[in-house]
Amino acid sequence: MTHDLTQASAAHLSRLYARGKASPVETMKAVLARTDEVNPRINCFRQVDHEASLKAARESEKRWKKGKPLSPIDGVPVSIKELVRVKGWPATMASKLTDKTPADADAPAVARLREAGTIVFAHSTSSEYGHKGVTDSPLNGISRNPWNLARTPGGSSGGAGAAVAAGLGPLAIGTDGGGSVRIPSSFNGLVGLKATYGRVPAWPPGLNGDLANTGPMCRTALDCALMMNAITKADARDPTQLPEDGVDYGHKLGRGLKKKPRIAFILRMGDHPIDIEVAALVTKAVKRLEALGWAVDEVEPPFSYGDASRCFVTHWLTNAQRLLQIHPESRHGDFDPSLLASGKAGARYTLQDLINAQSVRREMAVAWNLFFEKFDFLVTPTVAVQPFEVGKALPDGPGGEPNRQWSPYTSTFNLTRHPAASVSCGLSREGLPVGLQIVAGHYRDAAVLRAAALYTEIHPLEFPVLPETDK
Repeated sequence: MTHDLTQASAAHLSRLYARGKASPVETMKAVLARTDEVNPRINCFRQVDHEASLKAARESEKRWKKGKPLSPIDGVPVSIKELVRVKGWPATMASKLTDKTPADADAPAVARLREAGTIVFAHSTSSEYGHKGVTDSPLNGISRNPWNLARTPGGSSGGAGAAVAAGLGPLAIGTDGGGSVRIPSSFNGLVGLKATYGRVPAWPPGLNGDLANTGPMCRTALDCALMMNAITKADARDPTQLPEDGVDYGHKLGRGLKKKPRIAFILRMGDHPIDIEVAALVTKAVKRLEALGWAVDEVEPPFSYGDASRCFVTHWLTNAQRLLQIHPESRHGDFDPSLLASGKAGARYTLQDLINAQSVRREMAVAWNLFFEKFDFLVTPTVAVQPFEVGKALPDGPGGEPNRQWSPYTSTFNLTRHPAASVSCGLSREGLPVGLQIVAGHYRDAAVLRAAALYTEIHPLEFPVLPETDK
């Protein structure tokens, strides 16, 4: 039973609870036991609250016995990325420099998940301030991928990705400022959604402003949908939130898609390297979509990748330089060296550089809006490489040099604010997950999840029960 409960989806746990075949207490005990066993090896959690989570599980169990659960995910364990506030836990930002006083309020997503009855039991690891696409920090050390402990789980929500893949709770909250939900979802074989900007209220404002999004990371699209039903509810603390749309995301998954959705396929965003196995698996996935009757056209991006990349880097680095102002210079040596370098690089940009980048961003958004007038969905690789060695901020390029273009697909849609999800499209010869990114027009978040559900239900992934031993 313990193995089954730690490997069960949230939707399956809900069915078990409703039938009296399992209880939230049994699930929580199983997840905590597995956490004690596995977390020392993958280092995906910064903090685990055993006592409070078991108390919450007992309260949930009472509600299920009375037939009055707060939601279908009542009693399901959920971990929260350490960049997201949890009342009573330090808001660490994965940094040695932050105040470790316990937070006095939950972030909106955490508050809504508690109201839905989920059990918030752990803070998952991140890179410092979420500044890079892998997960290690001077505060927490290195987090590892449960598919292969020598590989990175991606980032910056790598702890969340590793936890769900390893069976340490079926639900996780990540954040995504340039791909930080989708990259670790790809590297860990998950479904991860960056919704339309503003769909999921967030507070307090993050370092990366309106690039950043809070989103679900799960093994299934249905679990993501059940989380979205909770976390999209309004919160007055976010002045940029979208009005509630009243969508039941779980119900929408059962409605399917129109017979022949128009699909655009982009294998390369520009002149960047792509791993041959990534290209092959993604291309195979696209052929599977065609076999389902989807009308697929391979197309070129509607906007220059080089211009988009420079625009994103300008936004990202000028945001990073704020940390040099927030924290005293005497403590700058405590930063992750790559974050400190990013902050110093950002300080060299001029006001005119930022204004120009904002103008380019607007042009990009228009170009992609017009693109989605022609196509229902865009599919691309999520990441151009397979999970690479832990301890590296960048993978090796074709010539052995650092590959700075290893993630060219995700950040565009942080700039344009379109919804995008990553789903697994198979395993490489080394047994490492490869992700397919699905993107749609603004506000079509439910449609993105429907497409993700359709693909993953036909081509499910078997997750590693135990991480392989160190080599």
